[in-house]
Amino acid sequence: MSWNRRHLLDIQSLSADELTAVLDTAETFKGVGQRDIKKVPALRGKTIVNLFIEPSTRTRISFELAAKRLSADVINFSTEASSFRKGETLKDTAQNLEALNADILIIRHRSAGAPHFLSRFLDASVVNAGDGAHEHPTQALLDIFTMREKLGRIAGLNVTILGDILFSRVARSLIWALKHMGANVTLCGPPTLVPKRFESLGCRVSYDLEDAIADADIVNLLRIQHERQRQTMFPSLGEYSKLFGVSIDRLNQMKPKAIIMHPGPMNRGVEIDTEVAESERSVILDQVSNGLAVRMAVLYLINGGAVPNASKDSNA
Repeated sequence: MSWNRRHLLDIQSLSADELTAVLDTAETFKGVGQRDIKKVPALRGKTIVNLFIEPSTRTRISFELAAKRLSADVINFSTEASSFRKGETLKDTAQNLEALNADILIIRHRSAGAPHFLSRFLDASVVNAGDGAHEHPTQALLDIFTMREKLGRIAGLNVTILGDILFSRVARSLIWALKHMGANVTLCGPPTLVPKRFESLGCRVSYDLEDAIADADIVNLLRIQHERQRQTMFPSLGEYSKLFGVSIDRLNQMKPKAIIMHPGPMNRGVEIDTEVAESERSVILDQVSNGLAVRMAVLYLINGGAVPNASKDSNA
């Protein structure tokens, strides 16, 4: 099993073997965080730029810490203090950063396709940290890493993704990852946010929460993407919470070993109650911790690093 890609632009184009290569590599890097000295020299002498045109806290910090643990030099690009405010294009900005010997550009942008656009003319590697409502590859990778870690496999699992599917790049990447790895995917939420056309991706669509969670091994909750909606997609947050929010009572209706996931930020009292978020069946903080190992693995692999020899089955 190997990794031969110079960029990480999406999950859709990856194979199950490539996804497994990232998961196996991340498993190795997770041990680094448990050492007294939490650094390895894998990217010493390399320069990584966090080109975050769209605001972010957790993802940017996670990538920055991942790069530093690999001993890379890190530059955080601030839109507010940049030539973007003077009208410079994304292409010009990226080419100027590459001219300063940047080796890897990690980009988050409000426009879908921005990372793909940059990859066409840059010699530097490009990592997609979220592009509009299109994809968020490393979030999907850390999610399936957490699933495999907690349940031992991905193939055959019943995964329900609950919430704003229509505007969620997290949902799109996760759907592709789960389908590539052989999981069964159910999408649930209001019809305005979970249109039937998602069935074309091989998913089951349900508008009944109790039905959607009854056989789920994993329920992955998504917040409402208000910033991407041009109109109100449901009458009120109170009604949404009543129909599609996961309370402790609804958690108790699920399989005894089913787990709760959320990519954050959480809107407590809307899609998830505090009791559920802080229950023993919640792995939300594990997702955050695993995100660091996964992003270390991605940066290492696109820089030419080797996949560990011990590999699990691609459909495990």
